[in-house]
Amino acid sequence: MITLVVISGRSGSGKSTALHVLEDMGFYCIDNLPITLLKPLVDHLPLQPRVAVSVDARNIGDDLLKFPEILETFNPSDIQVKVVFLDSSSNALVKRFSETRRKHPLSDEDRDLQEALDFESTLLEPISDLADLAIDTTLLSMHELRDLVKSRVAIVNHEFALLFQSFAYKTGVPIDADLLFDARCLTNPHWKPNLRNLTGRDTAVQAFLQKQPEVVSMYNDILSYLESWLPKFEANNRSYMTVAIGCTGGQHRSVYIVDKLYDHFKNTWKNVQVRHRELSKTE
Repeated sequence: MITLVVISGRSGSGKSTALHVLEDMGFYCIDNLPITLLKPLVDHLPLQPRVAVSVDARNIGDDLLKFPEILETFNPSDIQVKVVFLDSSSNALVKRFSETRRKHPLSDEDRDLQEALDFESTLLEPISDLADLAIDTTLLSMHELRDLVKSRVAIVNHEFALLFQSFAYKTGVPIDADLLFDARCLTNPHWKPNLRNLTGRDTAVQAFLQKQPEVVSMYNDILSYLESWLPKFEANNRSYMTVAIGCTGGQHRSVYIVDKLYDHFKNTWKNVQVRHRELSKTE
């Protein structure tokens, strides 16, 4: 069976980095492939078991609108298609273009950078709407993006990939979350002076949260929900799921719950990862 990974996303979101990672891992890679050449490419690469292509908004006319139709032409018994969409907040993309002094491919004398980014989002909707995996690169370093692509995209045995992620609401909700739970209503260790500078990975914080009935109740409710529904998502041919838990600062409550969920489900599926978005900035 051929594995075809289609990588797309707005300019500056990390498509080239993702493609280079897959190339390093043995994929036959093609950058900026016109969408109408996707089917002929696969038909003429029978000896390449793993193929990755990047597709951007620079296609002719309405070609991108044909993407859903092209996907339907692939026989699932012969080819497994993974559609990966990378994106960042518009503010982050504007900053990246400003820092590198690159010109956005869709900007011109009549369309400034922000307008080009908005236009690009519209053009890429036929792909983003069908994405199996969405990756928010707003706060990811290049190293973190490479690790994420290795662990979630370059999967050779087609196993279900599950990511638990903690985050801070004050820095924004992750756009790649499939399921999101809000832990801000729980007792906050931040207001305990001896716990303020610790995290949910520290024993003292864990001991404090374990004694809070509402924390135990929320964890058990989330656990019950996931135990009931994650197998159904997997049975419905979902390859990836991202479960995000958020609190105000992304340091105590969300970290604690995410780690407990990871410890529980790592024995259920082989490909289970954990990421603490805010903690990764200081590690």
